[in-house]
Amino acid sequence: QVGHEPLPPVVGRNVLGRKVLYLPGFFTYARHIVQVDGKRGLFRGLTPRLISSTLSTVTRGSVKKAFPLEDMEHVSNRDDVKTSLRKVVRETSHEMMMQCVSRVVSHPLHVISMRCMVQFVGREVKYSGVLSAMAKILKEEGILGFFVGLVPHILGDVIFLWCCNLLAHFINTYAVDDNFSQASVIRSYTKFVMGIAVSMLTYPFLLVGDLMAVNNCGLRAGLPPYAPAFPSWIHCWRYLSAQGQLFRGSSLLFRRAPARLPPA
Repeated sequence: QVGHEPLPPVVGRNVLGRKVLYLPGFFTYARHIVQVDGKRGLFRGLTPRLISSTLSTVTRGSVKKAFPLEDMEHVSNRDDVKTSLRKVVRETSHEMMMQCVSRVVSHPLHVISMRCMVQFVGREVKYSGVLSAMAKILKEEGILGFFVGLVPHILGDVIFLWCCNLLAHFINTYAVDDNFSQASVIRSYTKFVMGIAVSMLTYPFLLVGDLMAVNNCGLRAGLPPYAPAFPSWIHCWRYLSAQGQLFRGSSLLFRRAPARLPPA
């Protein structure tokens, strides 16, 4: 995501048989990290990430108990489209509220986790522990330092929830017939499939949020030549868009390099 490529690309062929350059994938870089830092290097930022996930889960549960959603009868018949759509809107609004609150609560630990991980780029040790990292951020950047990159993350979450739920609803309502014997099975997988598709479209929000979490924080990965000092996440988005890098890091295995070799 931060654009650090210590290993050179390798020559491969695409489905058309043309020679192209592929960047190293997940397993290649995992071996590289082990060679440089040992196996412990694979777990940089794990502790704050686990705390962040725990806080997110606990917060969602607490919000759900504090603001319970009234149950509505399951509706899937086309004659009750308005009722079922209203049900989806209510459920999505409730889910959005829980997600936004949990994101705000857990984001400071996400920022620390990101900064711990990208220290690999410059071989730094600025952020070594959760408490010391919190003290350092508070001293250097103030309270707002814990929430850099929060806005694009929340926007991505909101867009993901609404697109995923509404698409799944319309597909289940108009494309899946209630008379079909496997209708219930298909409906149970629709939201999952839509989630995969929509997550690919909202990935740029995740990328921009993560880059802003490390941008201009004193670490080499957040400074030139890896990235300019962005004044806001919108500037970061525009920069990545101009570079054609809005989906940088989205693939773990088959990572196509920007340049392509001439045909043999």
